[in-house]
Amino acid sequence: MLKVTELSYGFPQKDLYNKISFTVEDGQHCVLIGTNGTGKSTLLQMLLEPQEYLYEGKIEIEPGSRIGYVSQFPGKNENSDQTVFDYISEPFVRQQEKINQICAEMEHGENMDELFEQYQTEWDVFNAMDGDHYEVNIKKQLKLAGLEKAAQLKTSELSGGEYKLISMIREMLTGPALLIMDEPDAFLDFENVNALRNLINQHKGTLLVVTHNRYLLNHCFDKVLHLENTELQEFDGSYVDYHYLMLQTKIEQMELAASDLAEIERNQKIVERLRKQATLIVSAARGRALHARVSLLERLQARKTRSPFIEVPHPQINLHTDLVEEEKEDVVLKVEDYSVSFDEQLLEHVSFEIGPKDKVAIVGSNGTGKTTLLREIMHGGNDSIWIAPEAEVAYLSQMQGETMDESQTVLEIMDATGLETKKEVLEYLSPYGFAEDMLEQRIDSLSGGEKNLLQLAVLSRGNASLLLLDEPTSHLDIYAQESLEEAILGYNGAVLMVSHDFYTIANCVDYVLYVEDKTVRRVSARKFRKMIYADHFDKDYLELEKKKKETEVRIYQALGKRDYETARTLSDQMGELIAAMQK
Repeated sequence: MLKVTELSYGFPQKDLYNKISFTVEDGQHCVLIGTNGTGKSTLLQMLLEPQEYLYEGKIEIEPGSRIGYVSQFPGKNENSDQTVFDYISEPFVRQQEKINQICAEMEHGENMDELFEQYQTEWDVFNAMDGDHYEVNIKKQLKLAGLEKAAQLKTSELSGGEYKLISMIREMLTGPALLIMDEPDAFLDFENVNALRNLINQHKGTLLVVTHNRYLLNHCFDKVLHLENTELQEFDGSYVDYHYLMLQTKIEQMELAASDLAEIERNQKIVERLRKQATLIVSAARGRALHARVSLLERLQARKTRSPFIEVPHPQINLHTDLVEEEKEDVVLKVEDYSVSFDEQLLEHVSFEIGPKDKVAIVGSNGTGKTTLLREIMHGGNDSIWIAPEAEVAYLSQMQGETMDESQTVLEIMDATGLETKKEVLEYLSPYGFAEDMLEQRIDSLSGGEKNLLQLAVLSRGNASLLLLDEPTSHLDIYAQESLEEAILGYNGAVLMVSHDFYTIANCVDYVLYVEDKTVRRVSARKFRKMIYADHFDKDYLELEKKKKETEVRIYQALGKRDYETARTLSDQMGELIAAMQK
């Protein structure tokens, strides 16, 4: 279906790919992963429009194959009076009209050979779309996504997440030979992410998807393409198996590296001793021995194990406040009888309190007023919201342009935080994954994940004791998501975040404010985890996944102590857990 051979491409300030090669076969569901800023979205655009790029290497797509595409940000349908069913039907109706037009021209009996050829071409397209059964197929897909009741709604009445799902359904049903989707899960609530999982797993065609969503990664794909540091590695199998293979490889490489290091240190001592002897006694034999030992040492140093896929740099996110110790209040935020409405009532009679060190997620369907609540807490002026007088509040927006001027450079954004020199900015941003050549880049040229990391870096420069985070993991790669979770757990202030990322909620909050029936109720993190899993997995899977995560933590602890035997034993146990999860 798709073959890329020794592809090299980059921007003036950054190389993206260095002779990368991969294939995507018919029917494969392939996921493209990698850290933020490695060029995943750019690669998708190159596959869609290779003629627009100057690159080295080859991009080969099966002749006559049509490629479909779902963007991170599908624009809302301009025809607000169009129903969901009519919107999805549009490509089929348009194709049928083409065929009818050709048939009408045939009645005049002119240019019949040309018209027959056109007719056959358009009919082949209609058949490839299974056009004769499109109405039945639309109903089946809407039911699969849990949107069967939305068929006769106007597209303008849909939430952003629902509109994104029907855009995917429309693209899938047109039967492209290859469907490319760039972060299709961005901003979807958990129910919609689960619907997306169903759509992906039931799709019969070939898929190439960029996602950082751990739920989708663990349950949707049979091939992994890992792009890192201009190189690409392909793996035929599930992401869970790939992740396990990388962990095993890390254990082996660390053990080899330790062995290599010990041998290097031993030979360095020998070289030092031979050099001292050579300065005291001039001898051709001693000179040859020294030269041979130096050559061996150079070979040992050159062969030290390296891998851009094993030692992926994790950003270091630091969240800290000194204000909590000074605060006298037991409550940092109080919301009492809060309501919000636009065209309809979204939230009403909402009341809750947050303590000075509570970590809380507010969870609910798209379009239920969660972001509006966070904005009103941040900007003040609502009598239903009280914030402790000593508290300082900081806000991270899912719409990055709300908190940063995207026409400015990274350096200009950081200058405003009090860092006075380029050197200071670089030292501060390096742990967040920003290299020196990125400091002069405009914000609008950064990837979505890089923008969120920059927001976190700016936020970390402050001393806020209450953080309001709106979809903080959106667009972040897996490593950055895990680093953010660690930072939230270690933060000594209060956090209220809107999130649809199940793993982030399960890993680092004390409790959940669950939106239902236009209000919120408090739910423990454990109960929320069970609520979600009860609809999609059995109890055994829940327990196995928990044990798998605990085992992985113990493996890294063993590696930190250079206890490779324990790490190998734990790795075998983890393999058994993964096998049980996949039954």
